[in-house]
Amino acid sequence: MLPEWKERLNSLRLESLEELFGVKKPVIGMVHLLPLPGAPGYTGYGMDLIIGRALQDAEALVEGGVDALMVENMWDLPYYVGADVPPEEMTAQAVAARAVVEAVEVPVGVNVIHNGGVITLSIAVAAGADFIRVCLLTGARVWDTGELDHGCAADLIRKRKELHAEHIKLLADVDKKHSVGFPGLDLATHIEWTEFYLADALIVSGRMTGDAPELEKVQRARELATRPILMGSGTTAENIADFLQYADGAIVGSSLKVDGVAENPVDVERVKRYMEVVRTVR
Repeated sequence: MLPEWKERLNSLRLESLEELFGVKKPVIGMVHLLPLPGAPGYTGYGMDLIIGRALQDAEALVEGGVDALMVENMWDLPYYVGADVPPEEMTAQAVAARAVVEAVEVPVGVNVIHNGGVITLSIAVAAGADFIRVCLLTGARVWDTGELDHGCAADLIRKRKELHAEHIKLLADVDKKHSVGFPGLDLATHIEWTEFYLADALIVSGRMTGDAPELEKVQRARELATRPILMGSGTTAENIADFLQYADGAIVGSSLKVDGVAENPVDVERVKRYMEVVRTVR
């Protein structure tokens, strides 16, 4: 019999992805925000354009049949890391995410690149979101921007409790794209650590945005993990059936855009083709 404190922590975790998303093998479509105020790509066009584009993509994704959305600061590159994300970008993302939450009837999540941690959670609280993507919950990695970063579990889990936000679920990356692991941090170790520190589900990705991992990597993650596995990059209508042999769902962005180009708006016909394949797997 577990002690009461442990039973409470366990009760916060998802039993399955279906519990949150309402279907088996859920697909989370990415709402990639335009460059936010302060980012090099921002040219002063204001929040109305940012929100309008976000809602356009959100509506196309939902019309195409995805089961949830995730709002991300995809084009705030070069990225800041962790707590260095500036307030002008953080607050703009919260405003845009709230607009998406109010516009759709599917679960909405938030991700802040790179590894926003507490910032990601704070945006989710302000926006009324249901889940967050945590790029580095445990372990240590070097980002493509050069920073050596570390897990944020201690601060994040405590802040979630402090903000009365324990309903917000944690989808955490292992062997995260755009980074390389600290020497000795292999996939098995990273999965073990990330599960130990209360992740609801694990995310497996390729090397960079739009890159698919090797199928064998996803299969290995499924063998090692006790939590649900989500694809984190590189899925397309052509390969998603193969990956869903082992993964319990997918987060998808680039392949659902016009011409499959990540910078473009969402193409609803591409979304429909992708979801047709997913439904056959289900």
